[in-house]
Amino acid sequence: MKILSVNAGSSSLKFTLIEMPEKVTIASGLFEKIGIEGSFYTIKYNGEKITKEVPMEDHSVAVQKLMDELIELNIISSFDEIEGVGHRLVHGGPDFTKTVILTDEVIEKLTENIDLAPLHNPGSITGMKAFMKVLPNVVQTVVFDTAFHSTMKETEYLYPVPYEWYEKYKVRKYGFHGTSHRFINKTISEYFERNDLKIISCHIGNGGSVTAIDSGKVVDTSMGFTPLAGIMMGTRSGDIDPSILEYVSKKTGESLSELTNDLNKKSGLLGVSGVSSDSRDVETAAEEGNERAILAQEIYARKIANYIAMYNNLLNGADVICLTAGVGENSKKMRKMIIEHIASLGVKIDDARNDCRGEFRLISAENSKIPVYVVPTNEELMIAIDTMELAQKKN
Repeated sequence: MKILSVNAGSSSLKFTLIEMPEKVTIASGLFEKIGIEGSFYTIKYNGEKITKEVPMEDHSVAVQKLMDELIELNIISSFDEIEGVGHRLVHGGPDFTKTVILTDEVIEKLTENIDLAPLHNPGSITGMKAFMKVLPNVVQTVVFDTAFHSTMKETEYLYPVPYEWYEKYKVRKYGFHGTSHRFINKTISEYFERNDLKIISCHIGNGGSVTAIDSGKVVDTSMGFTPLAGIMMGTRSGDIDPSILEYVSKKTGESLSELTNDLNKKSGLLGVSGVSSDSRDVETAAEEGNERAILAQEIYARKIANYIAMYNNLLNGADVICLTAGVGENSKKMRKMIIEHIASLGVKIDDARNDCRGEFRLISAENSKIPVYVVPTNEELMIAIDTMELAQKKN
């Protein structure tokens, strides 16, 4: 069964074609600048990569180009080989707590909640409509980044703000990166052959979040009403005193919208280091003695460590800590810095084990009170698994 895992943005379309249940990636690619001059796409397959610059007025054109290219490259022989399309959606709001089959009614409900994710959901919905048009007879699903966090209790997801904000405007913690955290939970639980693990899952990439999981259910997560909250990230500030906004607005004359953009796109590693939002560039600058880059790395490690310590307390002692995503999987220096900041929990690094990139591995010492694992994430595969299961049930 061939499944397309799709992640559509306002002007982009990322895809992975996966053979299920074998979990083999057949092809992947990215369509960029959709609806913008200079649009192009890249497709990877059989160890090769092609890039073409073609006009793409909208997502429907991009989807048609994708399907035609899959046939021209002999990746598939006909559209009928595609038996499922799984769409990633950042925000499902309070209405969607699990993956669902895509229907016109689902599109309507998602459109009603667009205000909860105005930067992300519109592009995704446009992509869904495009695939429904090109592949009308194929089972399509929506996988929500917020869904895995729906098991949080009110004590964790409610903010100490006027209660009517929650009742009238749906203001609450939703959490994100749920598809990744769910994959980490599934992978490490299968490894230990246990369904009752207490896991601290750390998705550390350009965006980042830490999640406390108990027996497959999320207890708490660092991101909140939006992906801006929680730990420091590549360009996002993470948690700050909200009164800063009014103060800086009075000093600079910037609007609330402009300041929120600053917190989303000009803060984090980029804001502190002044070098880059890419942790690799910041790490290089730090090694060269750049004091602001060194400071940015130190703040970054401390923020993540503080959430790990808090969630260890919330879980009454974690069974395992997992590090994943770009930084978590590939930066041995940052992993070491984070673990050194949780030494009070009895967690200890093993430098030899930690000398790895992008592979599943135990990196903590034998005498570490909590084992620490690098667990590569695969959100596309998680989407394909959900889509396959729902397609099989429908058929």
